[in-house]
Amino acid sequence: MKVQYTDLENKIVLVTGATRGIGKKICESLATQKAHVVFNYREGKEDVAKALKKELLDLGASAATAVMFDVTNTEQIKTALDDFAKEHGQISGLVNNAGISRDQLVLRMKEADLDATLNTNLKGSMMIAQILSRGFLRAENVSVVNISSVVGLMGNAGQMAYAASKAGMIGFTKSYAKELASKNVRCNAICPGFIQTDMTDELAEATKESYLSGIPMKRFGDCEEVTNLVNFLLSQASSYITGETIKIDGGLYI
Repeated sequence: MKVQYTDLENKIVLVTGATRGIGKKICESLATQKAHVVFNYREGKEDVAKALKKELLDLGASAATAVMFDVTNTEQIKTALDDFAKEHGQISGLVNNAGISRDQLVLRMKEADLDATLNTNLKGSMMIAQILSRGFLRAENVSVVNISSVVGLMGNAGQMAYAASKAGMIGFTKSYAKELASKNVRCNAICPGFIQTDMTDELAEATKESYLSGIPMKRFGDCEEVTNLVNFLLSQASSYITGETIKIDGGLYI
């Protein structure tokens, strides 16, 4: 089931990590809401960005804009978003979705992998929010949605760095929400569990069964179930909700 939110039409929403997986599905869903979808891409990925822009426009986006920056490069972020604001106006929706996972047991964890995970998943998201904050104060109905993970709530063996980064996003969400609530800027976190993607499709059947055994609803989530929640939190349908952490995990962590 899909709900159409009329206030998302023409809303300028930035989605990071948008060229694949859940991030791409979020962009596609926002396009069907007729939003102005903004997404980042890294240098050398111009062809991917061009193809995604066309796809979003074909789906109904009021506009689609690709901006070149790496979420771990603060200077690139600032330059790209300042230039965007001068040309298109203030962003009023942000979905911090970009993330990586370099899983390893703690005894084998490399410092470089820890740095990359924290810089991409946590620091990058915080810096994007910080850079956009001044513009948020001039915009209307601002909503930030941070894509955390159920792993950030429950932890997981072999995922210490990933779990720490996702738990950090929850703390960031609550603090940011408290700081800017009086300015009508909202911030919430979503914690997906196992969501059906190309990655889960490639898992061996035995591995899938092992994961499914821990999910009370006995199925993986669908990307649309995540995008529906993102749309709700970006829209004014959730205008009195801020600082929340919402699990979408089929009961995995109760």
